[in-house]
Amino acid sequence: MGQEFSHLDEEGRARMVDVSAKGESVRIARVKVDVLLNARTMELLVQKALPKGEVLGTARVAGILAAKRTAELIPLCHPLPLDFADISFDIDEAAGIVHIEAEARTSAKTGVEMEALVAAQMAAATIYDMCKAVQKDIRITDCRLVYKSGGKSGLFQAD
Repeated sequence: MGQEFSHLDEEGRARMVDVSAKGESVRIARVKVDVLLNARTMELLVQKALPKGEVLGTARVAGILAAKRTAELIPLCHPLPLDFADISFDIDEAAGIVHIEAEARTSAKTGVEMEALVAAQMAAATIYDMCKAVQKDIRITDCRLVYKSGGKSGLFQAD
């Protein structure tokens, strides 16, 4: 028999998982996502010359704000007191890729994977929003959990 879905009750209805009996632990999650830009858009981004202003600072703040509001966006997600949330960027100008990494940390009864996922995706969406005036075919790709620690399932590191 496979693993049960914890968000379903006996009748198969969606429900919030009861974490009241779980102990608190430090939990960390990191998520990566890539934004693909053409050469001209990448040049404008690096030069901070896009019409909407400085892209990466705005995307960083958007990602952090999104992490803090995750439970309002994902219906069965527990509201968590975040101890830390941040977004970092690695620009590969030659390949036209903005690599984004979001990290979220908490001391709680449940993990912060959703907060890191929402943060990374909102940072990517903000880059799209701020660049769309000069490029319509921007691609947001390869969003994935790369690290998680804490809780019953312990450590996960992507290959």
